[in-house]
Amino acid sequence: MSVQLPPLPPVGGETTGPNVVDLITREHRELLALCAELTGEGKDTARRRTLAQVISAELSRHLSAEEQYLYPAVRSTVPDGYALVDREIAEDRALLEALRLLEAADDENRPARADDVCRRLTRHSEAADADLLPMLLQMAPVEDLIRLGNRVELAEEAAPTRPHPGTPATPPWNKVVDPAVAVIDKMRDLVSRRTTYPRDL
Repeated sequence: MSVQLPPLPPVGGETTGPNVVDLITREHRELLALCAELTGEGKDTARRRTLAQVISAELSRHLSAEEQYLYPAVRSTVPDGYALVDREIAEDRALLEALRLLEAADDENRPARADDVCRRLTRHSEAADADLLPMLLQMAPVEDLIRLGNRVELAEEAAPTRPHPGTPATPPWNKVVDPAVAVIDKMRDLVSRRTTYPRDL
């Protein structure tokens, strides 16, 4: 069964690159590693603050792209996809709220907020790796999965870098609102010199 993707300008190499399952799985591993570092021992306060910023930015981008492309593909391709996606969107909203609280936390409350974010991220990752991604891999042609991976990568670059639990979570509105919100986020990041990528740690 083919995955329905909206028409987009050609990005070159539509059938080259990582498939969406490999891409999302890799991102989950990287986010969990950042969480392990954040909640581990021996980090000073400034390092923990920077790690929290990077996790917040990476996870905000990740969830935005999943909601724009992965979840609609699951809905249209996987049996009972609607129920699975509705559950994931509800969990994503709670995860974004936990991220918002982590960003706002002072140094004293940051460890408890970080533990909550990492617990929710672990659940998000396990649910996707056990349910959504294997079923999508079974049901969709590899060419569609690669095209979907390309769309997710593009969406992440245009996604918000801060948690916005109140923004729309489904197309078409999230594809309009998220890039607009991202412009403001990136301006704030630039002015505040906020670290948003692991490579800048």
